[in-house]
Amino acid sequence: MTYAPADFSKIRSLIIDMDGVLWQGDAPFPGLIDFFSTLRNKGISFVLATNNASHTPEQYVIKLERMGVKVTINEILTSAMATASYLAERYTPTETRVFVIGEDGAVKSLADQGFILTDVCQFTDTEEAKSQLNVDIVVSGKDRSLTWDKLATATINIRAGAAFYGTNGDTTLPTEFGLIHGNGAILAALETATGKAPIIIGKPEPTIYQQAMAILGALPGETIAIGDRLETDILGAVRTGIQSIMVLSGVSTLEDLKSSDYQPSWVMNDIRAITDALNASL
Repeated sequence: MTYAPADFSKIRSLIIDMDGVLWQGDAPFPGLIDFFSTLRNKGISFVLATNNASHTPEQYVIKLERMGVKVTINEILTSAMATASYLAERYTPTETRVFVIGEDGAVKSLADQGFILTDVCQFTDTEEAKSQLNVDIVVSGKDRSLTWDKLATATINIRAGAAFYGTNGDTTLPTEFGLIHGNGAILAALETATGKAPIIIGKPEPTIYQQAMAILGALPGETIAIGDRLETDILGAVRTGIQSIMVLSGVSTLEDLKSSDYQPSWVMNDIRAITDALNASL
């Protein structure tokens, strides 16, 4: 592990986390525009790969545009998209019923793959409720409109034998107000209620990184993952066999590294430090 500076002369592609790296909540970090200008000027390809499954790629493009940065939909990869692609490879979407706890990002990703999405049970009409309780898969992602009915619908389906997937397992989410609960907290509630652990698709599992590298056409030795969370972003990079930068602008700290069995390749304060290193190396 190196605490900046770093030599990036062999790097051609970056896989970049968003929350805690590029912004907190709706507040962009200083140096955001310069960071992306440097990537464009140096010819470094990138995918913005986030565990946050709540937004669609189009919504992320709009958010970045409001911050003065232009990216394309093809440069966005969310854990919802990764989950939908993963499931589409293993199930026949048009024959598979899925109940989703999640927002636009999770719902649209699964719908785009052709899965049959079922509604939440209201538990007021027995026959209508029963019609929503025969699904093949339950998928859970971050959901700011989470209700008792959603949790109950998911719980009954999982206990009845539905496969249980989580877009990501992040227990917390950084915002401009501080850390709040993440999807991992929802998964914990469902696991407690069902006794069944979810299959996680997002970081630290290598799936989302492998999909990002396929999009980039990138080789492991020419790729770096950038993230703020040791137990997801950095561990995911380790499991994928690529180098990583941990920035100190989000969740994990230098103190966290002291007790960790795995380490990032480099540690830097923020994206401004990465920009400086890129300018010095390329």
